[in-house]
Amino acid sequence: MKLWRVIALKVRAAICVSAISALAGCTPAQQLLFSLIPDGTFPILLSHLEKTSETNRRRVAELDARGDWTGLVQFAEENLAHDRSNTDWWMVKGYAYMQLGRHEQAAECYAEIVRLRPDDMLGWNLLAESQRAARQPQRAAQTLNNALLIRQDSPATWYLLGESYTDLGRYQPAALAYRQAVRLNREFAQAWYGLGRSYARQGRQADFEQIVHTLASLNPPLAQQLAKERPAREVPRTP
Repeated sequence: MKLWRVIALKVRAAICVSAISALAGCTPAQQLLFSLIPDGTFPILLSHLEKTSETNRRRVAELDARGDWTGLVQFAEENLAHDRSNTDWWMVKGYAYMQLGRHEQAAECYAEIVRLRPDDMLGWNLLAESQRAARQPQRAAQTLNNALLIRQDSPATWYLLGESYTDLGRYQPAALAYRQAVRLNREFAQAWYGLGRSYARQGRQADFEQIVHTLASLNPPLAQQLAKERPAREVPRTP
């Protein structure tokens, strides 16, 4: 197995928290990585360094293992000085900034990925999550809506749009976004959770119970967590 794949699996193991803890309050960086799960895979940092040398991949792994995020930023900048069109290094730099809690700088890096590869939904998703982490949910929602003008087949993008609307307290459009996510991927448990939560916030008890039932077959612990948000009563829908 190639070194970068071993590293990717190691990083996955380190950051992969349970769905409950992720939804209950993990770090922004964990949220960023956790939310990009449209099909059960982790399209994370090191698995995207296909164009870099083995030496560079090893150096990235060393800096990551030490938690030397400033060093990782500097290493990315050194490589970008040679080729500013290399999206791998913009991703590395953005990742390091997220670890440092410098979310606006991370957003600038991910915006470069979007500019260079506008049809790559991962770049849009990373940009939106960094904006959410910077407490800019309105900008995140706009970013994701812009992404969906290009492609509408990414469950993760719809899911993140639902999360952004939830951040804004806009539960009806959030539910619509989550529904698109689960329509594209029926096993996307986190999106089902978001959909059920949005129904709970609207007081739609019957719809909420259906989601709990569906989620119970996909992820019983997550269904139990969702059940704790059961609405007290049905709220009449607005015509």
